[in-house]
Amino acid sequence: MTPNDTETAARPLPDGAPDPAQDAAGAPEPQAADAVAALEAEKRDLKDKLLRTLADMENLRRRTEREVADARTYAVTNFARDMLNVADNVRRALDSVPAESRAAAEGSLKALVDGIELTERDLIKTLERHGVRPVEPQGQRFDPNLHQAMFEVPNPEVASGTVVQVVQTGYVIGERVLRPALVGVAKGGPKDAAKEARAASDRPAEA
Repeated sequence: MTPNDTETAARPLPDGAPDPAQDAAGAPEPQAADAVAALEAEKRDLKDKLLRTLADMENLRRRTEREVADARTYAVTNFARDMLNVADNVRRALDSVPAESRAAAEGSLKALVDGIELTERDLIKTLERHGVRPVEPQGQRFDPNLHQAMFEVPNPEVASGTVVQVVQTGYVIGERVLRPALVGVAKGGPKDAAKEARAASDRPAEA
């Protein structure tokens, strides 16, 4: 080492001037900072994908449960609809016997009528066990979701729109209509007081 080299190495730095050695040791490497930022971005992306996947799986689970429940409830729909024809025929057989004859029936005729009635009750109970229930519209307000109007019956003593005659029993399965009830609806009677009250409440008040 020459005297000039020693003088250069020992020469003090001006006030405020950065030390090249410290800068080299303390400054973060640009590549390392970029790598950290990339990893953070990848982590956020993976977390977002994970949350979306979990949400999709939960929706799929709920949808599958709903479809399985519907399949269990409505699997017998076609069979039940066919069985309604049997129920109708049994009812027609009973209706074909006049009430007086049924009341006075004895012996084999009484046994036959009782057997048909028992068959009808068992058939209705069997359908109910499978979620099929009859619709009882007699005296109820006509509901186009459950009933099908076949004709109108002039009756001033009954509120218009009331079911006064059932031509064919309707049935529902679960929450769905299996077969609408065929009904006759009253016409010309007093208006439905409840319906009028609702209509009056919906009308804007006069200033």
